[in-house]
Amino acid sequence: MKAAVLYSENYFVYKEVDISPCQEDEVKIKVMAAGICGSDTHKMTSKWKYDLPAIMGHEFSGVIVEKGSAVSHLTLGERVVGIPFLPCHSCEYCKRGQFSLCEDYGMIGSKSPGAFAEYVNIKATNVLPVGNMRFEEAAMIEPLAVALHGVLNISPRIGDVVAVFGVGTIGILVIEWLKVSGVQEIIAIDISEEKLNYAKSIGCKRTINPLKEDLAIKIKEYTNGLGVDIALECAGSKITQEQCLLVIRKQGKVGYLGIAYSDVLLSEQAFENIFRRELTLKGFWNSYSAPFPGEEWTKSIEFLLQKRIQIQDLISHRFNLEETQKAFNMIINREEPFNKVLILPNGQEAIDQEETTKHCFVK
Repeated sequence: MKAAVLYSENYFVYKEVDISPCQEDEVKIKVMAAGICGSDTHKMTSKWKYDLPAIMGHEFSGVIVEKGSAVSHLTLGERVVGIPFLPCHSCEYCKRGQFSLCEDYGMIGSKSPGAFAEYVNIKATNVLPVGNMRFEEAAMIEPLAVALHGVLNISPRIGDVVAVFGVGTIGILVIEWLKVSGVQEIIAIDISEEKLNYAKSIGCKRTINPLKEDLAIKIKEYTNGLGVDIALECAGSKITQEQCLLVIRKQGKVGYLGIAYSDVLLSEQAFENIFRRELTLKGFWNSYSAPFPGEEWTKSIEFLLQKRIQIQDLISHRFNLEETQKAFNMIINREEPFNKVLILPNGQEAIDQEETTKHCFVK
């Protein structure tokens, strides 16, 4: 099969590679769409911890084209989403059903070959059917589940005022889930006017650009001087990771979904707010719960199929597999504005053909 193989920092080679037959507990997926995650560019350019060469890509969907002898609950030709996280099922956390905290997990796209390739072998337990969902939407189930993991566990209540720091893919998906959960007052915070305008278009009546406005003053204005009930950090920036602690009300809750890529040094005021305001701080890692993979995944599929969450407009760029280097260059060098970037390993024509086939059978 063809794959985009990473050899070193932002150096991909589009080439022919071998893929083994399915093991008895695996299926082979023909990859139709694979998303580039924000963590992909950071891991690949700064702290790649895994063996090279490697095939990246952990957000993906496709069609089952082969299955092992022990696989009976899935059928050939079925549309599926791949679940990249491979829990060990034997550590203390897995035994408790806290799969996101697994101490010896595998990961498609880093520890084992991923979806920037025409095909992927994956355990059948790590595949969920998606019905007639479009492949591009199904490829975004993984980040949608990540966002839901945070929202479910921060437990927003009707009437809460929630600040979302960082309005990239995860931030927008968090906003979508907050709306579903009944939150009416969502303040979107970002330094990109384009992203803030998008947040307005999906229902955020209030936005703040800290480069143009005083964040603390605007938050006080919007909350009658109290501060927000919940602050969710989705940018992975040391600046916003501190700012969350400065705009929260007494006994408020701060949730961290963004990854820390450098040391975070807190001001005296930010740290004192933690105990003087009796804040609750929670971190959210991955998107899994029991029974594996958890309601984060099943609800994401359910709500997408019911059209209760719209994510298609988040996709800003599409690249064929041989253009993977071009896609990463565009993101890393900030050559143009972007949101969700997809790799189409079997090409747009393959997706169009599958979509046509799908509609032929829809009554």
